[in-house]
This record gives sequence, structure tokens and C-alpha cells, in this order.
Amino acid sequence: MNTDHATPQPQEAIAFLNDPRHHDGAAVTRVDTHAAMVFLVGERAYKLKRAVRYPYLDYATAEKRRVACLAELAINRRTAPSLYLGVQAILRGVDGGLRLAPLSDGVDAAANAEAVDWVVTMRRFPDEALFERMAERQALTPSIMRALAERIAAFHAAAEPRRDGGGLAGMRAVVDGNIDALQSFPALFPADRVARLGERTAAALDRLRAVLGDRRRDGFVRHCHGDLHLRNIVLLDDGPTLFDAIEFDESLAVTDVFYDLAFLLMDLDHRGLRPLGNAVLNRYVEETGDVGGVATLPLFLSARAAIRAKVLAAADELAPDAAAQAEARRYLDDAIAALEPPPPRLVAVGGLSGSGKSRLARGVAPDLGGAPGALVLRSDVLRKRLCGVAETDRLPPDAYAPDLTARVYDGLAERARLALSAGQAVVIDAVCASPDERALFESVAAAAAVRFDGLWLDAPLNLRAQRVTNRRNDASDATADVVKRQETYDLGDMRWTRLDTGRVASDVLAEALKRLV
Repeated sequence: MNTDHATPQPQEAIAFLNDPRHHDGAAVTRVDTHAAMVFLVGERAYKLKRAVRYPYLDYATAEKRRVACLAELAINRRTAPSLYLGVQAILRGVDGGLRLAPLSDGVDAAANAEAVDWVVTMRRFPDEALFERMAERQALTPSIMRALAERIAAFHAAAEPRRDGGGLAGMRAVVDGNIDALQSFPALFPADRVARLGERTAAALDRLRAVLGDRRRDGFVRHCHGDLHLRNIVLLDDGPTLFDAIEFDESLAVTDVFYDLAFLLMDLDHRGLRPLGNAVLNRYVEETGDVGGVATLPLFLSARAAIRAKVLAAADELAPDAAAQAEARRYLDDAIAALEPPPPRLVAVGGLSGSGKSRLARGVAPDLGGAPGALVLRSDVLRKRLCGVAETDRLPPDAYAPDLTARVYDGLAERARLALSAGQAVVIDAVCASPDERALFESVAAAAAVRFDGLWLDAPLNLRAQRVTNRRNDASDATADVVKRQETYDLGDMRWTRLDTGRVASDVLAEALKRLV
């Protein structure tokens, strides 16, 4: 087969897949995208790649579509093995009619010779399980998003490290391409806004030159998903599942893991769902320990938003639409805003066990700093990491000895310094019972020349005991007995702002945010 020239897509293959008679009479629903046609039939979805050639993908011949189908199967089985069932050939029989070959990971040479076209066969899932649909009906929750972050972290950890992508050169190619594309739509994007994005981007690249190179050297550039947004995530029985990863050009997916994550964070922020994005970021960092990655976020979020702006602009050129034009401009605004975040700041939330520190820390974090909000550093999580156990594993009493506690607080301080130096706002969640512990975090903010706010949470003994008793699947090891023993602590001179947390949580959060303005 000549693969050098485009060949028309066999219309008979489309007609075959669209005909209920070839699916035991089951109804067929066809969904079109710019690169594929998906035929939904009962519990199956058949994805037929279009015979198209774009600057970034080439499906112009049946052979290229076959190769792309096999690549899509292999790449997406990394994250969604239950969804991707196999590749099937549409074969012509001796009678001239068409049929689907049996499911397999590949198709033998004889079938290859007889194939009219190829499809990726998938298990169908309900539309309402897509994260995009869930976001529209406000069904996404922080717990779902934390589970998603855990899946992404595990996927990135297992992905192949690469040194042939990412780094300064990789990001420069992305952002230069963005600026060139945006400049080609002068009627849509004001020249001064595009110039401003270009200036901010150039400054960010210069500032991150060493960071990007170090991250590639240290294994943070991997073969990632490449298209990680809400339309490519579905909630299945076993939890959040990533699918439809980029298969047509692996250079678009061989990136820094934080650039992969940034698409999701940008998508959430653009939809007005910053608290969910903050939950993803913080759970991802807790799982990976990659605090250094936050330095890249402004640049990566900006690049992802700019890509969406130029894609919408290109689509609008083919089919003009006022709403799409406004959306494209909003993405350009997002791209600029990501590179102009508020100054970093440090907030420490202290209080005895059960006073509501973690709830309040998570509550205030989305409102602090740039997208998607502050990094939350929790002492209970770091202690478990230092001890080499899972977060929900209970530690023995000696794990709370003064020397280990000092290591925990020093670790929190060091991580806060790193994040603040990268321009990231930080919230520390720790008991901070002694004046020295509180002074440590105050000194971190002073050394970084950033604003510091200390919040001390007070709640009645019986309520704190009840709260820790009712905890499930939490990193804290506090019990009612621990709460009672903490009543003997000498807190010393308390200069932090005191908040009564024996009230409705939403009222406490509102007051805390007012104090942090």
C-alpha cells in the first residue's frame, strides 16, 4: 500500500459501522470529532480514525490508521485497560460484504491485506460518567479529585522516563508556537495582549532555565498522557480513569509530569473550579513529594491556556462563532494571568488535635496566591513519609518523640522555603504547640520576605475528642486520649490570631478568609 499519498476514506466502512443490521439490529449513535468518528452500539464503542492530515497528525492512509490504532491501544492500556478492548479490521469477505475481524491486540498479515479500514474497539461508558459532565452538574467532589490525583501520580511514577523531550528546548518550542499562532489571528487577539504574553513567557523561560533542565535530568520528563483534561477522564467502578491519551505524536506527550498535570489544573480553573484544582495539586504533591514542581506551574498553566486559545481560534476560522471567540479570548486572559500571580505568602494553621486544622487549611488554600491556590504542607503526612509508611498506617508512640517531631517541623520549613522561593503561596497545617515551633515558621516567612499569618484554632475538649474519634482513613494518629493529654500543654505566649472552631465550619472559614485579606 502506498503510504506517501492520501487516499480517500472508504465510505462503505462508515456506512457499515453506521448500519444497525451489522450490529444485530442495535441502534447506532455516531459522534464526530476533527480526527475520528465514534460509533456507539450497545456496550461497545468503535472508533474509526478519519482519513485526514493535519500539521500535528497524519491518518491519510489505511496503513497509517492501522498503526495509529495499535499505538492508541498500547498507550491507553497503561491507564484504562478495561476500556480498550482491542483493534479490529473491517474486512471484505468473499461475497464482497464487510465484517469486523475478531478482537485482538493485532491482526494477522492476511487480515491486513484484506482490510478496508481499522477501528479501536472500546467498552462504552455512560456520558454522565465523564468528568466534564460531572463538572457541569457539580458532581465532582474534593474526595473524587484527590482519588484522581492519586491515579495520576501512580501513572506518572510508572511512566517511562525520557531525556529526549521537555526541558528548556521543549517548552520554548511550545510557547514559541503558541505566540506565532496567536499572532496569526489579529482580529481575534489584540496585538498588545499577545505581546504581553510573549514578554511574560520569555521572562518565565529565562527564570526557569536551570529548573527545567534539572527536572529533565532528574527523571521528571516522562512519556505522559499529553491531553489530560476533564473530557478525557471518566469515573468507572474502580475509580477515576484516564483515557484518550495522545498517540499520534509522542513528542506532545513526552513532557514534564507537571506540564501533564497542568492541563487538568488549567481546565478546572478556567471552569471556575479552583478548589477542586487545589485539591488535585495538593494530593498529587503529597503522593509524589514533588514540591519543586510547583515552580513550573505559572509557565505550564499559561502554555496550556494559550494552546486552548489557539485551537479555538483555528476552529472558529472554519466555522465562525461569537461564543467560541469570547472563549478563546478568555483563555488568552488566563494565559497572561498565570504569569502574573499575586506575591507568595505563608499561612500557618495551628491548634491541638481535633481543632479543625486540616479542614481550615484546605478551605483557605484555594483563595491564596495564583492558580490553583496555595500548597498545603501537613505535618501528619510528612511524618508518615519520613517513617516510610502509608498515610493511614498507625505509628507507634516513639514516632512522636521530640527528635522526630523536630525533623517533621524542619522538613515543613524546608519545603515551605522551596515553594515560597518559587513564588508559590503556602499553608502549613501542624499543631505548633510550642513557641519555638511557631517562631520557626515565622522566621521562614521573614527570610523569604513574604507576608506571614498565624491562625490558632480553639475548640472545646469534648468536641475535639469527638472529632478525632470519628476520623476515618486519615493521616492523623490522634486519639481521644491524645487530645486529653494535650490539655496539659503549655502554649506559651500566643501571638497568632485565635479562631473559635467550635462552630459551623463554613462560618469558621468565612472568618478566616476575612482575617487573611
